[in-house]
Amino acid sequence: MTLARTWSVGLAGVSGEMVEVEVDMSAGVPGVVLVGLPDAVVRQSVDRVRAAVVNTGASWPMRRITIGLSPAAMPKQGSGFDLALAAAVLAAAGTLPADSADGLVLLGELGLDGSVRAVRGVLPAVLAAARAGHATVVVPAGNAEEAALVDGVEVLAARTLGDLVGHLSGRHRLPAHRRGPLPPPAPAPDLGDVVGQVAGRRAVEVAAAGGHHLFLTGPPGAGKTMLAERLPGLLPVLDERAALEVTAIHSVAGTLPPGAPLLSRPPFEAPHHTATMAALVGGGSGAIRPGALCRAHRGVLFLDEAPEFPRATLDTLRQPLERGQVTISRAAGSATFPCRAQLVLAANPCPCASAAGDAACTCSPLERRRYRSRLSGPLLDRIDLRVELPPVTRAAWMGAGAAPEPTAAVAARVSAARGAAAARLAGTGLLVNSQVPGRLLRERWPVPRPALALAERALDRGLLSVRGLDRVLRVSWTLADLAGRTVPDGDDVAEALGMRLQRVAA
Repeated sequence: MTLARTWSVGLAGVSGEMVEVEVDMSAGVPGVVLVGLPDAVVRQSVDRVRAAVVNTGASWPMRRITIGLSPAAMPKQGSGFDLALAAAVLAAAGTLPADSADGLVLLGELGLDGSVRAVRGVLPAVLAAARAGHATVVVPAGNAEEAALVDGVEVLAARTLGDLVGHLSGRHRLPAHRRGPLPPPAPAPDLGDVVGQVAGRRAVEVAAAGGHHLFLTGPPGAGKTMLAERLPGLLPVLDERAALEVTAIHSVAGTLPPGAPLLSRPPFEAPHHTATMAALVGGGSGAIRPGALCRAHRGVLFLDEAPEFPRATLDTLRQPLERGQVTISRAAGSATFPCRAQLVLAANPCPCASAAGDAACTCSPLERRRYRSRLSGPLLDRIDLRVELPPVTRAAWMGAGAAPEPTAAVAARVSAARGAAAARLAGTGLLVNSQVPGRLLRERWPVPRPALALAERALDRGLLSVRGLDRVLRVSWTLADLAGRTVPDGDDVAEALGMRLQRVAA
């Protein structure tokens, strides 16, 4: 037979699409023609596959070989098609039974020595294969644990091309890889390590309970970074669907930690202030990769020294934060990534960043004003909670007073508050208070009018926008959930308003 076919998967973002790999052998000048919008890496796969086949002990067919990747209109990127190309070529050449690879989905890069190397994006590729009804996938041994996370699919792990050839020829069978026990997640930093900062600890608890964005400002050493790093530990452990979603993003990005195929804890991303727009949101040349915002999906994106980021880079976050997803377009196609993350900004109060606070500041009013203006108003308007942290006092540092609550105690309150919100929002598709649209908030869950007196005065005086008032109401509901109340009262609205209007840079 001179025609053979098998299957692989092409990725666009975290969405996979089945790719049929067809190989036809014909008379003519020996050579290889590869069609179907391959990128440079896929075109180079012909040389890798040829060397791997020869070094495995098989012979490369000296005929005219036409390789088609369908659908032809879909761009094909990456080295994950190597294994499928090799199997289809050998089947078309008669080295393997003609239909031996027909129903298989093959993923993996080939080394010149015939070894099968791990590739990015195996989890979303196997998920796509399962949705398409394929029952068996062959993956590199290094990706087997990741692929085995998908239920209903038999995962075969290949270490070399020779292993696959032996399996397809019937000489031996590749063993099915079974999903092993997941390692326990690494312990999260404890909130009890934070010295003092009662207001900061309260803000982090409220942010965790309602999914609110947070802006922390204060002098160096006040604990801004420590508080941000402890926020993921207060969030609930991801359920299986969410964990697969987060793991798929990190699989495409190539940032899965070794030995931990499933990410069950909310992720924490903290890019440096020199990060480019593509590094923060996503992009890059060739295959489109998720940025820090996407990798923080269902977790926390922490931007330390926020005013040092280019203003245009920060402003690219505005629309993705509102929509919960980002679409990156290129001439050859586009990719969509989910990015429903909590944003935490941290900043010093002024350029000199005196550890003693305002009393020792050497900046002029103009310098302080310019420093504050690096964060645009529309971005700040999307931040629900704004907290100014004072310098840590000697008494707090020496341990005077009651010991701070540990993460476990605060996380229990957060879990109870999220449970109350979930019960209230049941049937809406919403999970936390920060996601509730303003119209739905006012019509379905109105706050009693007497409790809104302070907020209405702030709106009349121009201290709040209408969107800002909606955000105050969302935080009020979170405070009520934390307190175990069924409806926010005046104290909840006052506290939410204080967190909204608190001075964030002097």
